[in-house]
Amino acid sequence: MKSLSIFCCLIGFVGLCRAQSADLPTTREMNLISWQEFQEFVPEKIETVLLPVGTLEPHGVIPNGADNIAPEAMARDLAPRLNAMIAPTLNYGITGSLKAYAGAFAISEEAYQLFVSDILSGLAKNGFKNVIILNGHGGPQTAILRSLISKASEKHRVRMLAINWWSLASEETFAVFGENGGHAGNNETAYIQHIVPEHVHPARYSADMTTPYPANNSWSAYPFPSSIGLYEPGQGYPTFDANQAKEYFQKVNEKVYALISDVIEKWDLAKLYRD
Repeated sequence: MKSLSIFCCLIGFVGLCRAQSADLPTTREMNLISWQEFQEFVPEKIETVLLPVGTLEPHGVIPNGADNIAPEAMARDLAPRLNAMIAPTLNYGITGSLKAYAGAFAISEEAYQLFVSDILSGLAKNGFKNVIILNGHGGPQTAILRSLISKASEKHRVRMLAINWWSLASEETFAVFGENGGHAGNNETAYIQHIVPEHVHPARYSADMTTPYPANNSWSAYPFPSSIGLYEPGQGYPTFDANQAKEYFQKVNEKVYALISDVIEKWDLAKLYRD
């Protein structure tokens, strides 16, 4: 009888596991899921999609694709908790004043607007109710994304949110490093170091590779003279500390997760675009 009871318990456990697995997709990535499985989950069981966007440009001694690597890793970390799918990363963006550096790649503003607009339309037509852009690149790209989601949201009656993670996580930068950050500075370098430490090269680093961004539009230079831009003079130099990198990665992701969760909850509470 004891053996029979154990057997029944095991059968029940297996059944529970199968029931739970049926409620979860085999993958969160749109690149990897089949159309049949996608149809089973979106939008009935999954309403949210994360779209990582960035560009290719120099970042001190971390990868040129840091602006892509960061939001992509963020999406993979957050998708299960948000019950979201992950759209393929948009790796090319509006690079701006750093496009003269080796390995950089720039898309024109006109082409970028048309391309991203079609991507947003495609995500809406695929049934997603919440489109969350995880943006890894600043400059004019941020304003363009803000404009695009305002138009696409109204047109397709889909809720849309664009997040510039480094700005959102400014308090976390001060909490971990005790000072401000920078483009390819302590904050961005740490975030990337936690993801791909093998592609971060401290031996190549020199403080001469940094330039503080001009205050109050006091000057401008094209190309910008350094691939590491400091938000404040004397602050934001990369630390290459693995413990800080881990702490920063976790704090940033928690901040982004909290924002997305709060916005979706309030969208739902107001019943916006639920018809």
